[in-house]
Amino acid sequence: MEQEKVYYIYHIPGKKIGATSNLKQRVEKQQGYKEGEYEILDQSTDVIYISEKEISLQKMFGYKVDETPYKELQLKNVKEFNMKVNITDQTTTFPFPIHKLKAKLLQHIGAEWQHPEFGSFVFNLPSVEWIVSNAITSQFSTDRCFVYNKALADAMNASIDVSFDNVFDSIRLWAKDRGIYEKGDAKTQYIKLLEEAGELAQALLKDDQPEVKDAIGDMIVVLTNLAELRGLSVEDCIESAYEVIAKRTGKMENGTFKKDTL
Repeated sequence: MEQEKVYYIYHIPGKKIGATSNLKQRVEKQQGYKEGEYEILDQSTDVIYISEKEISLQKMFGYKVDETPYKELQLKNVKEFNMKVNITDQTTTFPFPIHKLKAKLLQHIGAEWQHPEFGSFVFNLPSVEWIVSNAITSQFSTDRCFVYNKALADAMNASIDVSFDNVFDSIRLWAKDRGIYEKGDAKTQYIKLLEEAGELAQALLKDDQPEVKDAIGDMIVVLTNLAELRGLSVEDCIESAYEVIAKRTGKMENGTFKKDTL
């Protein structure tokens, strides 16, 4: 018989009162407090009791009261998210069978939800890939699947964030799923590149740093897709260009690098 989960209310004197089912992970590993530096005020297998008691003790001790009770996890931007995800302490369950999960999640790129123990989860291309690869069909319905929150958090903390090691693969995956490679062509991508370059020019003139960042990123996405449509990889294009410029000499003139001529 599976042992019931025990929930704890912990107190870090002078700091906070919180609730968790994993003191080692939450209090010691994540927050850095050792045994003796915190105390357990209560414990129970009844999560509703713990949720209510946590808030009561926070008020009693004069600490900041959690806006969301321990078990009442909720999604940010629910209207935009428009997905009935069931979030519990251990798992996040999606109302789709595994074979439909990827397409559904890709429709909600950028959506975010909060877990009181593991923090913020965001649907981006790498996290969607991890979720799809690790989803498990629910034993109660083949039309639902779930992932374990701790495993997802560990993966995100380790390497789930977009990095230069996987960003171009993520862009190509995104484009493939949207039919850009099947129905698009390099000429239309070039036109798109000019549009993004125009947006970059406007952002530079307005000195709008966030828009500059977005425009540069959009141009990199378009260039990645343009290269793919021409049977190239953007990585090879960058490497080829670098091999040329690495040996180039010259000097700065009027804010521009002018290469030496033979």
